[in-house]
Formats: sequence, C-alpha cells, structure tokens
Amino acid sequence: MDELDALWAFLVAAALALVITPATARMARTLGVLHEPRERDLHRHAVPGLGGLAILVAVVTSALLFLPNEPAIRGIVGGAVAITLVGAVDDALDGGLPPLVKLVGQFGAALIPVASDVRVENVTLPFVDPLQLGDWGFPLTLVGIVAVMNVVNFTDGADGLAAGVCTIAAGTFAVIALSLNDRVDAGVLAALTAGASVGFLWHNFHPASIFMGDAGSNLLGLLLACVAIQGVLKTAAVVALFFPLVILAVPAADATFVVAKRIKYGRPVYSADRWHFHHRFTDIGFSQRRTVLYLYGWTLSLAALALAMRFVPYSDDDGTLNPGWTAVIATFGLVALAASLYLVVVLEILKLKRFREREIRRKVETGEMAALSPEEIEQTAQRDVETGEFQA
Repeated sequence: MDELDALWAFLVAAALALVITPATARMARTLGVLHEPRERDLHRHAVPGLGGLAILVAVVTSALLFLPNEPAIRGIVGGAVAITLVGAVDDALDGGLPPLVKLVGQFGAALIPVASDVRVENVTLPFVDPLQLGDWGFPLTLVGIVAVMNVVNFTDGADGLAAGVCTIAAGTFAVIALSLNDRVDAGVLAALTAGASVGFLWHNFHPASIFMGDAGSNLLGLLLACVAIQGVLKTAAVVALFFPLVILAVPAADATFVVAKRIKYGRPVYSADRWHFHHRFTDIGFSQRRTVLYLYGWTLSLAALALAMRFVPYSDDDGTLNPGWTAVIATFGLVALAASLYLVVVLEILKLKRFREREIRRKVETGEMAALSPEEIEQTAQRDVETGEFQA
C-alpha cells in the first residue's frame, strides 16, 4: 500500500534523524564547527552546526529502503549528497565559502537531478492549453532548484524555523503527490523528507542544541524542489503550478522581501542583515518561540489552502461549477489571506515612526541605549524606518 510505504518512510527517517543528530552535534563540537553569535543572530551562545549531515543520513538511508533504484531517484540522492557536502564545507570554514563559489556549488548539485530527468517540460494552467517549455525546461528547472535552496537557506535564522516550515511543506507535498496515483515515488520522497526534518526539529527547536547550517538548508531546499517537480509539476492537474507557490509562499515571500530591500539600498544580495520576517518579529518584542510558532501557523494556513485546492471538488462531474464546494475553497483562501494580512500588518508596525520613537525612548530610559536628545531620537527613528535597521 503506497500510503503505508510513505508512513514507514516518514517514521524511519524521523527516528534516524532523532538518534543521529546528537552524535552529529558532538562531532561538530569536536571539529570546532560552532556558530558563534553575531550582532544579527537571535542565539546568544555558540551552537554546533553540521546538522545537515544528520538529515542527509536519514534521507539517504530511508531512500535506499523505500524508493526504487531508478535514474531520477539516483539523481536526486546524488544531488542531495553533493549539496550537503558543499554546505558542510561552507559551515566548517571561518567566514564560509565566497558567495560565487557557493552559487557554483549549488548549480553543480542541482545539475545532477536535472540531468537525470528531474525537470519540468510543460506547465498546466487553468483555462488554457499546457505551456510547453521545450529546451527551456532544462535551464529553468536548474534555476528553480537553486532558487528554492536559497529560499530555504534565507529562512534558517531562528531556532526550528526552517526545519518546521520544511516539515509542513514536505508533508503537504506528500499528501498531494500520493493522491495523484502515478506520483507515488515523489510522495514517499516527500514523506521521508518531512520525517528527517521533524526528527531534526526535536533538537533544533528553541533552545536549539544544534543548527542545520547551510548543509541542511540547501539539502532541504533541493529535496523540496525535486518533490515539487516530480510530485506536482509533472502532473496534468490544472492547478499544478499553484501548489508549490502556495505551499512555499512564506519562505518565498521572506526571501523576496529581503532581496528587494538589499537591491533597493544597493547592498549585495548575499549580504547579511535583519530584514527577515523572524528578525522583524523579534524586533517588536516577540520571543523566538512565539515568532516561530506564528510563522508555522502562517505556513499551515497556506498548506491547508493547497490541500483544499487539491481535494475539494469545486466542479461537478459535468464540469459545471459547484457553488457549495467552491465556497469551501473560498473559505480556506480567506483564512489564509486573513492570516497573511494580519502578520503583514504586525510586521509593518515596525515602519510606524511613532512606534519606533517610543521604543527608542524606552531603551534610553532603561539604559539599553546611550542618552539621546529628542531631536536625535526623532532622527534615529526616521533612519530606522527608512532602512529597516535597528540599534540593539
């Protein structure tokens, strides 16, 4: 039974990650691969990295047990191993790899599954004929996989955030892929990805005892991209393109917002800052746990919308629109939209100059900031609102 295979793959991967992760943390400490706190970081003490290695072992072992020995599967596993090694080197080096070298490594790893026929050849859209990509399918898929790697990597900035979001996303992809019958292998791959993520999450939730590092975030990004391609985008479902866009909307929106800000202010795209969603939540007083749980909830609301789009019969057998079921889908959509708008409003509080002035005055009074005159407080608040940067 396909669903049972997926369940076992999930459980085995989760158990392996749960057991292996502490040993990986000890190895990272022995090797001196520690994430020391920096000004923009949310953690306050050194935390071992290389958690991606534990996720990789769980994924590869489960794949060998539950997936067939086929070119596409071999390509995905090969790409997973390659990107984890690139990420591990980046994690181990002081200062990491140069951005260009890292990008070349990402494209090299993504090339392995794409060359193994893990690629999008056409896109199915509602109300129009499928869009045939032809020769463009190869480079577009390559760029897409690298983009998802970086989207997940950008999300990995708070304890448990990337692991939890990837668990939700992979689990949602698994349910959708398994429901499509001919996408069973992709469903099992998604299930074991979710299992490895949740097993690691046990050790990574606040206060984290280990970080996944670039090794883990890039690995999960590659796996999610491949799952989306094999499990959804290669199907004839009329809303196939919307599934990955909805399921990965939160990390994608975060990455888009951050990159746009960096470009706006003339900063390198790979530079570090505090413009991420999780930073903005903590800047308005949220704890790490509360921040991560809010972002989980946002991701879950969008995952529920994707599942509703897949399973709610919005049309009758004769193709006519069913008002009742369409209303159900609309309800899911409104809930997801309401959650998104609420969180955007919460985050945009940071842009209110009056709110920022009040925060600065409070910090000056408590001694958290140096003494400032009223004019200096106003100028500082204005600068903060314009740039998104905040003094600690």
